[in-house]
Amino acid sequence: MRVSRLLDAIRPDARGSSVSIGNFDGVHQGHKQLLRRNLALASAGGYTPSVLTFDPHPTHVVAPERAPKLISTMQQRLELIAAEGIEQTFVLPFDRAFASMDPEEFIRHVLVDGIGARAVLVGDNFRFGAKQAGNVATLLELGERLGFDTEIVPCVRVRGRVASSTAVRQLITSGQVSAACRMLGRPYALEGRVVSGFGIGSKQTVPTLNLDTPAEVLPANGIYITRTHDLDDVSRVWPSITNVGTRPTFNGESLTIETFLLAPLNDPTPTRIRVELLRFVRQERRFNSPDQLKQQIFRDVGRANVYFRRVTRLG
Repeated sequence: MRVSRLLDAIRPDARGSSVSIGNFDGVHQGHKQLLRRNLALASAGGYTPSVLTFDPHPTHVVAPERAPKLISTMQQRLELIAAEGIEQTFVLPFDRAFASMDPEEFIRHVLVDGIGARAVLVGDNFRFGAKQAGNVATLLELGERLGFDTEIVPCVRVRGRVASSTAVRQLITSGQVSAACRMLGRPYALEGRVVSGFGIGSKQTVPTLNLDTPAEVLPANGIYITRTHDLDDVSRVWPSITNVGTRPTFNGESLTIETFLLAPLNDPTPTRIRVELLRFVRQERRFNSPDQLKQQIFRDVGRANVYFRRVTRLG
């Protein structure tokens, strides 16, 4: 997938595009419907399926006090968008000057003169231009005047709830990772470096991999059934359980993310991992002794093993 970060860097063969516009944080099921409809329209019209997105997230510029924590990094978004079959993505720097464009100026300068859009696809809650003055009715009217087709793609509901980045954040931060998985169409995952822990697990309970992640959206404290990947060796994947919390049995204060592998690690110990959050097991709580905690961990392992056996059988 081609990525352009400035309008004046767009290649001549990038023109004649069908363009989906949005922030695409998390690339959830609603985003995927928008992208798949884009592919169909591009195929029918002979256009290049494209995405227009922004960096940083516009709210960080226009209302930083309300800026959301992001589900995915820009690189993760680009990879997920490419996986849907999109051929080019325009990542435009969002600043105060960009934010001050009125709706028609944005459409003329960016979509028509810059990208050469022939078709534009947006969600039904799309707003654009200074102070979000433009909406889907504005876009439809400008499309008729300026010569591009406009398609409004309806929202997607997952078990009755509208798929949105806000909904995904709420599900993850409340520990409802199974529901978040359904809304994303994949497990939510934490990535980062394996770091040294406090040495407690290897001595008093069970040995773990300790994750240091730059992720902004973290799950509620608790125990989760997870799947762990070695980011430097895609063949190394382990069923696992993960504790997100402060280790209250040991009077911990700082947040830790500790993963116990349910299959042999074998050498070498990974240096970078991705931990996919599959199912919430229980809340983190204080135990009277390390031995009681260890026994609870073994019960958690039993539940995780049942889960993975069932998944394997159904798969």
